[in-house]
Amino acid sequence: MNSVYITILIGIGATVIMDLWAIFLQRAFKISSLSFCLVGRWLGHMMSGKFLHEKIASASKISAECALGWTAHYVIGVVFAFILVISASIEWLEHPRILPALLIGLTTLVIPFFIMQPALGLGVAAAKTLNPSQARLKSTVTHLIFGFGLYVSAYVISYIQS
Repeated sequence: MNSVYITILIGIGATVIMDLWAIFLQRAFKISSLSFCLVGRWLGHMMSGKFLHEKIASASKISAECALGWTAHYVIGVVFAFILVISASIEWLEHPRILPALLIGLTTLVIPFFIMQPALGLGVAAAKTLNPSQARLKSTVTHLIFGFGLYVSAYVISYIQS
């Protein structure tokens, strides 16, 4: 299998694992996840030049915002998989190691803490939420789960190919 295709599968797999974690948190602990429909709304408003919102939930709805948000979520997961493979080397695909994957997972926190949350009206690193510490911990663990998902997906694919 070609390395580009494998990397795409790894990104999708890691994103699925992260989504399964979100479902677990919701069902077991009633801890909600970010609505990817609101991410789609944010992206849709960007097309008309509006990047920052006081409260994204109050912004006008965008046509197909859920589809846009979910598509962006998976595309971003694939992009981070490519960043991992490029930074760790193509050999990582054949012999995945967990540390580079977890480091990429932690690195991905830059996006929600310093771009998405402020733009959605939640403040830098969720500072304007009801419980910033809890929101930060949830984001950190979720992104570590994504990193773990990168490793697991790569390991499974390399095992199947051997």
